Amino acid sequence: MFKSGFVGIIGKPNAGKSTLMNFAVGEKIAITTHKPQTTRNRIMGIRNTEAGQFIFLDTPGIHNAKTPLNRQMVSAAMGVFNDVNMLLLLIDAGTHIGEDDNLIIQSLKKTELPVVLVINKIDLIDKEKLLALIDNIRHLHTFEEIVPICALRGFNVDRLMDIIWNILPEGPQYFPDDMITDRSERFLAAEIIREKITILTHKEVPYSTAIVIESFKEDEAKGLTHIQAVVNVEKDSQKGIIIGKKGSMLKRIGTGARLEMEKFFGTRIYLELFVRVQKDWAQDSRMLGEFGYTKE
Repeated sequence: MFKSGFVGIIGKPNAGKSTLMNFAVGEKIAITTHKPQTTRNRIMGIRNTEAGQFIFLDTPGIHNAKTPLNRQMVSAAMGVFNDVNMLLLLIDAGTHIGEDDNLIIQSLKKTELPVVLVINKIDLIDKEKLLALIDNIRHLHTFEEIVPICALRGFNVDRLMDIIWNILPEGPQYFPDDMITDRSERFLAAEIIREKITILTHKEVPYSTAIVIESFKEDEAKGLTHIQAVVNVEKDSQKGIIIGKKGSMLKRIGTGARLEMEKFFGTRIYLELFVRVQKDWAQDSRMLGEFGYTKE
């Protein structure tokens, strides 16, 4: 019997959804940082086994969105309800159950999908607080299981995979054995660049950048891939921060991104970065579409 199915990973920002998917798949597909709202798009990660195929859909954090960009992100996350066989609701053990969590739980009442509650980052609290958290949340919805984990360290993730396996239906192999994501190399390269910007810059800058890969050319004879990317920002001041004094910040971003791309793509990378001001792009529906932030 071969089992397969789609597993939606939902939760509020910074709950550890991307970290969990990356660990489950065994490759870093989705970028991860300590800052909330790092994930902007729905990203597929595929875990292949001899007996089945787990297809995870990592989603942006669900929250009370105020801007057009954030509303698109939440729309992409909520849309996963229609495309999966089951849901994993991730809760950050180190935070209290707040407005965003309640928003998600209310949305679960509109679906008949099986939901597993996953309490992540349990290394941040002691056992008594964990038990109290479980007791406070277990009555909010009819969960199939409640599983405490630490996705960063992989603690108890094997048990979670067993629970998912038991819920998934018998089904076909949707994707080839060697496929781990449906996202293009251009998308992954852009995300790597955005991750480095998010880690290295502060305040509003990470949330005001959009990456566009303008050229992605592979030279097999030289074993080299030439990538040209544009970092779009909303203000001239942000452009100055991204470039840095005498180009120092842009060099740090480019070096970090290039090294990670070489590791991921398994080839030498020649990366060129340019910075462009697109005033208030995050408020412009046309630009949001051009930059790939549309409802999925």
